[in-house]
Amino acid sequence: MKRRPFMKSSAAIAASALAAAGGTMTSEAQPFKGTIRKSLYWGMLPKELSTADKFKLIKRAGFVGVEVPTTEKNEDVYEIKAAAESTGIIVHSIMNSNHWRYPFSSDDPETIKTGMEGMKTSLSNARELGADTVLLVPAVVNAETSYRDAYVRSQKHIKELLPMAEELDVTIAIENVWNKFLLSPLEFAQYVDKFQSPYLQAYFDCGNIALYGFPHDWIRTLGRRIAKVHIKGFDVKKRQFTNILDGTIDWVEVREAFSDIRYNGYMGAELSGGDEAYLTDVSKRMDKIIAGQK
Repeated sequence: MKRRPFMKSSAAIAASALAAAGGTMTSEAQPFKGTIRKSLYWGMLPKELSTADKFKLIKRAGFVGVEVPTTEKNEDVYEIKAAAESTGIIVHSIMNSNHWRYPFSSDDPETIKTGMEGMKTSLSNARELGADTVLLVPAVVNAETSYRDAYVRSQKHIKELLPMAEELDVTIAIENVWNKFLLSPLEFAQYVDKFQSPYLQAYFDCGNIALYGFPHDWIRTLGRRIAKVHIKGFDVKKRQFTNILDGTIDWVEVREAFSDIRYNGYMGAELSGGDEAYLTDVSKRMDKIIAGQK
């Protein structure tokens, strides 16, 4: 499904990835049939740090990749690129910043224009920074926008972006969020398939789905359509997000599902921010998931 896969799927490579991530296999866990690389979202990093120091912290905490938001200024893009190159941290994804304020489900031409410009900037950011993915929330259903209109309008406008995505060799990845849209794994898969393009895939968030589904079910249904992954904990009983491994998500089942589909890609923490000790703890919690530990 990918034009430039960064790893081949094999048991030997998977074991090496686990070792590099600091994880160890339990006696019960089966070898992972793919590769998972740990990343985190930029917003988790301390705001007072410089760009260079943020990248150094990412590396010290045990991550190999980072997802950054849309960056408007060229000088900021160059700064991120320089810091990534100096530390060896991979900028693997751009989180589009305009999709909530300017959704592709809107009937307002100016809203769509601004939303399209934001996505074009995000795609250009990805090309400049070496990222192969841009995260996009495709639509928002609300009192003014029907589900049907959200579906039709978002498909129309995203299709208009695919030629640019193909030219830049960057995948647009649709994320499941609390936007009252794409509420089942079957519909999510159908939505992706209707584009008939390897440049339109899924960005699956394990925590976002826990309130109205089971992550392992969604993972197996979406299968190879999943380009990237976000993780966070969720407590169904309390109806609130939690740290990874806390809450009610069965992470052993999640890990097994990713192994079943032979997932090769980044698993990115998307949580509240914190200091180095906190980020290192998040990294270690991810190691346990990758290793199949409870």
